[in-house]
Amino acid sequence: MVSIPEKKSIQQVSDLLGVWLKVPKDEVRVESGRDDAKRDGFIHAGNFKFMVASKANGSAAQIISAIQSLNKSEQNFEGPVIPLLAVPFMGDVGRKLCEEAGVSWLDLSGNANILAPNLRILIDGRPNRFKSPGRPSNAFAPKSSRIARWLLMHANKSMSQREIAQATNMDEGFTSRIISRLEADGLVTRSKDGLMRVSDPDLLLNSWQERYSFSNHQIIKGHIAARSSDEILKKIPSLFSENKVTYSATGLCAAWLYNKFSGFRIVTFYLQFSPASELFDLIGFREDPRGANIWLVVPNDEGVFQGAAEVESIRCVHPVQAYLDLLGHPERAKEAAERLRQELLKWGEDA
Repeated sequence: MVSIPEKKSIQQVSDLLGVWLKVPKDEVRVESGRDDAKRDGFIHAGNFKFMVASKANGSAAQIISAIQSLNKSEQNFEGPVIPLLAVPFMGDVGRKLCEEAGVSWLDLSGNANILAPNLRILIDGRPNRFKSPGRPSNAFAPKSSRIARWLLMHANKSMSQREIAQATNMDEGFTSRIISRLEADGLVTRSKDGLMRVSDPDLLLNSWQERYSFSNHQIIKGHIAARSSDEILKKIPSLFSENKVTYSATGLCAAWLYNKFSGFRIVTFYLQFSPASELFDLIGFREDPRGANIWLVVPNDEGVFQGAAEVESIRCVHPVQAYLDLLGHPERAKEAAERLRQELLKWGEDA
C-alpha cells in the first residue's frame, strides 16, 4: 500500500473537486488547517466549503482516526461546511466505516461518495492507482491469517503473543510481526502487561474479508450421482472418516448445518491433502465444473481447519471461516453469510 504525504494530497483533492464541480482551477482556494486541529485544511470550490482530513493510506486505523477528527472539528463550526475524508484508495472496509459514520469521502484514484445539501457526487469503479510494487505486506495472507482467525475465535479474551503463537503453531518472531501490523492498523490493542486483545471484532473481520478470496484455494469442481445435495452431505463425510481423510465442510452446506437458513445445491469440503484418484473412485467423483454439485477444496494453509467442530456428526469449519468462504460461493451465499454472522458471530462470548 503506497502512502501519500497528507499535506501533498490536499492539493490533489482540490484539483479533483474543481473538475467535478466544474469550477476553474484559479477559483478553487485551499486554506491550511491549524496545527492544533487534526484536519489538513479547507477547500473552497464554488458555493461549497469542504473541511478535509487527508490520510496517507486507507487502513482501518487511519479511516477511524479521520472520522473521529472530522466529527470533532465539525462541532466547532456554525456555518455550512462539508466534512470530507481523502485517501489514496478507499477499500470496502473504509467505505463501510464512512457510510456508518455518515462521512463523505473521495480517493485520489478518482472514486468518491460525497453527500451534502444541494450536492451529490458518486463515482465508483476506478482502479487503485497507488498499489505498492511487489508483494504487499498483508496480515491476512494465508498463514498470517491464522492469527486473525484465532483472535476472532476468542474475541473476549486477552492473550500473550506466546499463547497466540503456540495456539496457531507458528514461530514467535513471525507472530510478533503480524500482531504488530494488526496493532498498527488499530485492529488489536496491547495492554500494559503485554496482553493482546481484539479492538473491534467486526472491524477485524471486515478487514480480513476485504483481503480474502476463496478462489485462492485449489478448488476441484465435480459431480457425484445422488438424488440430492443433502444425500451427498450425509454420505461423503462418513466415507472420509472411515478412510481417515481429514476434511471440513464449508460454504452453504456448513451454513445449513449451523442455522438451517438456506438450502444448497453445491456441497463443499476442505481436504487436508490433494485427493488421489483412489479417493475420487471411493466417493464416485467425476470432475465436471459445469454440472458440479460438489467442490473439493485443498486450502492454501491448514489454518482453515482451526476451530472446526462436528455439527450433526459432520465436521464443519468454524463460523468465521464459513462466513469468509460463503462470500466466494454462488446461489444465496451472501444472504447466508449475513445470517450466519448475525446469529453466530455476535462476539458476546467465545464464537
